[in-house]
Amino acid sequence: MLSFLQNTVFFVLPYLLVLGLVITVHELGHFAAAKLFGTAIDRFSIGFGRAIFSRRDRSGVEWRVSWIPFGGYVRFAGDDNVASVPDTDDLDALRRDVVALEGEGAVKRYFHFKPVWQRAIIAAAGPMANFALAILLFSGFLLVFGSHILPAKIFSVQPGSVAEAVGIRAGDVVVEANGRKIHDFADLQEIVQLRAGVPIALMIRRGGQDIHVTATPRSQVVHDPIVGTQKVGILGITPAQSRADYEVVRYNPAQALAGGTRRTWNVLSTTVYYLGRMVRGEVSADTLRGPLGIATVTGKVAQLGAQGATSIPAMLVAVGANLIQVAGLVSVSLGFMNLMPLPVLDGGHLLFYAYEAVARRPLAAKVQAVGYRVGLALVLGLMLFATVNDLQRLRVFNFLGGLFS
Repeated sequence: MLSFLQNTVFFVLPYLLVLGLVITVHELGHFAAAKLFGTAIDRFSIGFGRAIFSRRDRSGVEWRVSWIPFGGYVRFAGDDNVASVPDTDDLDALRRDVVALEGEGAVKRYFHFKPVWQRAIIAAAGPMANFALAILLFSGFLLVFGSHILPAKIFSVQPGSVAEAVGIRAGDVVVEANGRKIHDFADLQEIVQLRAGVPIALMIRRGGQDIHVTATPRSQVVHDPIVGTQKVGILGITPAQSRADYEVVRYNPAQALAGGTRRTWNVLSTTVYYLGRMVRGEVSADTLRGPLGIATVTGKVAQLGAQGATSIPAMLVAVGANLIQVAGLVSVSLGFMNLMPLPVLDGGHLLFYAYEAVARRPLAAKVQAVGYRVGLALVLGLMLFATVNDLQRLRVFNFLGGLFS
């Protein structure tokens, strides 16, 4: 019983809080943009399936929380499905019904009869809301907690490593990598780990002089207490990590906002870069995570925050601070994923709207129908692949194999 309660507190609740926040903000982005343009809305739902909670407001919008917590949607008046996929053959019939029931003036309130630029803004508003949420979370974290920066000063160089081969020495400070300013060792580590086998241009400060070297990280399997075992790029350097080496930085609101924006951009650009390498087959796709993987990460992050806490308030603050960071990362990932040009995702809608804007007519109904089916298959396939990765990472297949061996 105690184990069940611990799992609920450290895995289920953090997961629901993080995913619920990110999805709700995403859908609120669509909702707010639609309301701005006077669009008729039937339903705002967090989750899919049967409703746990449902309430209809004065404007006629049904607000609901549903059983399956892996998404959400805004359903516009006249939609036949939660993806706002128009059945083009029925649009004329919909127009006739609207005119008959509400009059000619009501047609302009319906999403599918809105100008294409308004539909595009409504589609893009969800991902943009996710990026704004990430900036807000990262900025708020910096404003409240500040940051503990470990400068990229090298304490030691492993014999036979890449760093030794290119002439990096103990005491050097890395100030730039591939043109990006290095503010702390975490910045350098983030760049190196994703670039196994890819040359990195480094600018190193040594005794007041700037030295330029090019180093190609080697791939190595490492174990991280949060994300588990993974292959990453390494140079073979260790940072100076004494208490005196850490710098505590406090931020005013403007500085925190700048730092949160920079962090959001770095996460987004890193995601795009790594996905590009994955598509080209340069790195394995086994790092992709699905719902189970996200739940595992949020749970471990929550546990890490709780360790060493001397009181419940201190534990809540530490866990909350860690989950803020995770929510920011998940929010950027969700925003980016939804901008991918796949039908059923926001990016797919934008692709169709771009065609409509250029061609002055919607894409043929049959083409849209095929596109949405293919897009749905790809999205479901990607989720299935990520879930298999999660199960392998959790050694579920090994456990099941042991039962029958």
